[in-house]
Amino acid sequence: MACWHEGGCPLMRLVHVTSSRFFGGPERQMLELARTLAGRCDSRFVSFSEGGRCREFLDRVQADGFQTAELRRDTPRLAGALRDLCALVGDWSPDLVVTHGYKANLLGLLAARRHRVPIASVSRGWTAESWRVAQYERLDRWVLRRMDRVVCVAHAQARRVLAAGVAGDRVRMIHNAIRPERFLNAASEYACRLRSLFPDRPAIVAGAAGRLSPEKGFDVLIDAAAQVVRRRDQVGFILFGEGACRRQLVARARVRGLASRFVLAGFTADLDCLMPHLDLCVIPSRTEGLSNVALEASVARVPIVATDVGGNAEVVRDGVTGYVVPPDDATALAERIVQLVDAPARRTAMGRAASEYVQQTFSFEHQARQYEQLAAELLSECGTTATPQNAGLASSPWKPNRS
Repeated sequence: MACWHEGGCPLMRLVHVTSSRFFGGPERQMLELARTLAGRCDSRFVSFSEGGRCREFLDRVQADGFQTAELRRDTPRLAGALRDLCALVGDWSPDLVVTHGYKANLLGLLAARRHRVPIASVSRGWTAESWRVAQYERLDRWVLRRMDRVVCVAHAQARRVLAAGVAGDRVRMIHNAIRPERFLNAASEYACRLRSLFPDRPAIVAGAAGRLSPEKGFDVLIDAAAQVVRRRDQVGFILFGEGACRRQLVARARVRGLASRFVLAGFTADLDCLMPHLDLCVIPSRTEGLSNVALEASVARVPIVATDVGGNAEVVRDGVTGYVVPPDDATALAERIVQLVDAPARRTAMGRAASEYVQQTFSFEHQARQYEQLAAELLSECGTTATPQNAGLASSPWKPNRS
C-alpha cells in the first residue's frame, strides 16, 4: 500500500538494509533519521538475522511504527538470503535502497540491480580488525565502486573512498548526527552512581566508551592512564562497552597497577545519563568513521582528548573543544589528559564550546535534508514519481575540506 503526503503526493519509500548484531551507533543513526523523516518518507528496515541478534534493533524500529523484515537465511546461506532480499525489494517497491556494511552492500547491490532501483551505500569506515574482516573490506571497496552513490560520514572517510577508486561524482558527505536532549539536564544522582563504580571514588573521572576491539585503541588508553595516575592520583578512568578484547584489557590494567583506578564497566543502557557527569572523555581510536561518542560527549559539555584519525578532528576542534593527538601515542594522550585535569575552568569552557558547536553542526534535521536532496537527485535520474520534500534541490559531489 502506498503512503502519501498530506498534499496528496506519494511518499518516497526508502529501504535500509543492514546486518545488525546489537543496537549501536549505526543503528541509532538509521532510526533517528527515519524519525526525522517521518511524514516525509516511508522508511523501512531489513536486517540479516545474525543468529537472531538483529531483533534488538528491529524490535526498537517496530516499536516506532516502522515496517521491518528479518532475513533468516544468513551466512553461509547467502544465495538464499539474496533470493529473500530480492523478493522483499520486489514486494516493497522502494524508490531508494540504502545499505550499511559490506554484507548488506553486496547483496543489496545485487537486489537493487535486479529490480532497477537506485542504491546508495553509507560508508562509515574500515577497521581491518582481523584477516577475515580485511578481506571482506577489500570486497567492499569493489562493491562501492559499483554503487549509484556512496555516502561518507566524514571528510576523512570520503578521502579513503576516493582512494579506493569510487568516482568522485558519486561520493557524498553526510555527517552523523545527534539528538542533544538525550544528554542535557542529566539527573545529579547519576554523578554519585558514576563514582560508585570505582572501588575508591576518584575526584576526577575520565571516561571512554565503545566496542572492546583492537581498532578502538583502549590498550593505549590503559598505558596512558598508568602515566596519568602516577602524576595525578586523584584521577580515575572508566570504560563502557563489551567486546572480544575484554580479557586482555583487564589483564593489561592489572599489570599496569590500575586495579582501583581503571574500571571496565561493561555495557550500560544509562550511558546517556552518565556521560554528562564525566570530567573529560578520551577517544584513543586507531581508526574511525565519525565517532558517535565524540558527538555525545560534546553535546553533554564534556571536553575530549581524541586521536587524529577518521572524522575525530571534524568534531573535536583542537584547543577549542578538546585536544587532538597522534594515534598509538600513550605519552601524548596522557599529557593532554593531565592538562585538562589541572585546568577545571578550561574543561568547563571547552565543554560549553563543544556542545554549542555540535548542536549547530550535527543536527538530524540537517542530515535529513541532505538525504532528501540525495534521494531527489537519484529519483530524478531514474524518472520516478515519488516526490521527496527537497525535490527541487540537488546534492553536490564531495569536495575536500580545506579547513
